[in-house]
Amino acid sequence: MQFTNLLLFGQEEAALAMVGVILLFELALIVAVLAGLWATFAKAGKPGWAAIVPIYNIIVLLEIAKRPLWWIVLFIIPFVNFIAAIIVSLDVAKNFGKSGAFGVGLALLPFIFYPILGFGSDRYQG
Repeated sequence: MQFTNLLLFGQEEAALAMVGVILLFELALIVAVLAGLWATFAKAGKPGWAAIVPIYNIIVLLEIAKRPLWWIVLFIIPFVNFIAAIIVSLDVAKNFGKSGAFGVGLALLPFIFYPILGFGSDRYQG
């Protein structure tokens, strides 16, 4: 009876440790995206701190992509926001001289592609 309680206690600790590892991994991904966005905004002549301000970062991203401000409404509509994000990412990549495939990468894997764009040697051409 006591052995079963110890086994369950060990499983709870293991589960909590796993949750902690997952949260640290997610935090690392968020930091990578924010650092890449910050550097990308700075390259485009926008304030880097805008990357950490909700909603305003979308407005700045729309400016970099040269899309009208009313597009922010598209980011509120479910399913449409996914398509709008891909289009904006394609435009951001184009304005930095990157390919369409890189733009899709910005939309689908931002934790990889925004740091590449922000810390790479590419210049904003917009």
